[in-house]
Amino acid sequence: MELTTRPLNPPPKSTCLVTGGAGYIGGHTVLALLDAGHEVIVLDDLSTGFRWSVPNTAKLIIGDVGDFDLVCRVIRTNGITSILHFAAKTVVPDSVRDPLGYYLANAVKTQTLLAATISEKVGNFIFSSSAAIYGNSESFVSEAQKADPQSPYGRSKYMAECMIEDTGAAHQMRYAILRYFNVAGADPKGRMGQSTKNATHLIKVAIETALGKRPCMEIFGNDYPTPDGFAVRDYIHVADLADAHVLALSRLQRGTGSFTVNCGYGRGYSVKEVVDIVKALTGIDFKVRLAPRRAGDLASVVANSDQLRSFGWRPRFDELSTMVRHAYQWEMELASKRH
Repeated sequence: MELTTRPLNPPPKSTCLVTGGAGYIGGHTVLALLDAGHEVIVLDDLSTGFRWSVPNTAKLIIGDVGDFDLVCRVIRTNGITSILHFAAKTVVPDSVRDPLGYYLANAVKTQTLLAATISEKVGNFIFSSSAAIYGNSESFVSEAQKADPQSPYGRSKYMAECMIEDTGAAHQMRYAILRYFNVAGADPKGRMGQSTKNATHLIKVAIETALGKRPCMEIFGNDYPTPDGFAVRDYIHVADLADAHVLALSRLQRGTGSFTVNCGYGRGYSVKEVVDIVKALTGIDFKVRLAPRRAGDLASVVANSDQLRSFGWRPRFDELSTMVRHAYQWEMELASKRH
């Protein structure tokens, strides 16, 4: 029997502003919020998101989350009671090349959004953070581990976390910070998936290579201190991650204290293991080329997600083969979508 993360006695429905809700993770969370009966307003500049990915049952406003006046107006005119903040730049190597761009997008604009949140007296704030705020670890990473970000991306996310914590303490704003590990897969109902052109997500890149959309794929480094020499990551299905956001919102609505949680399964796979699973599932032995390590990449990052599970989160799609299969099905569907 399929387990559910939804409470037996659900709290009142919320009117949610979802920044970056036309993108990959934000878009799946929009679907989960709508499925749970919440009202959703999406604010997205469509720089990496897609207009077609926003369901007709949600309202799309095209604009910049760093525009204070716009955000205040959107909150006021739509009666926003909760904000879920996904809008960000997310590619670690790019952040090394363009640190100021990442600090602007991920830290400065979060400050602006927080200022609007306080100005308009919105009570609940949920933030899309990252395991990149941690450094290398030989064991499972718990929330108690000291932050030690190794890239401008990780540092920009940690800066935002600090601002959220301080703002929550000063203004009695309830917040939830969700630190994602590696997100993969697509909506099991086929409504959306990872659609960004030139995406760097490992599973998407491997599937695109299998389908001939890329001539080959690169694996960056095989000399890490891991069992097979390849970097190890904890992969979480995007639908399970979206459920975690709905659960986080429910907890904040019930008046629980603010919290920070890891979002992962507590199981690591090396890059080579992932590529081998993609090859096996697609039946295609595509070309793979070894390349040097990328700046900012860590050897191993695996979540301790005990705290999130203690809240009642029960993942439904925690097999890597399931994530790959859903991503593969979406990639086949994507050709029919208009970009």
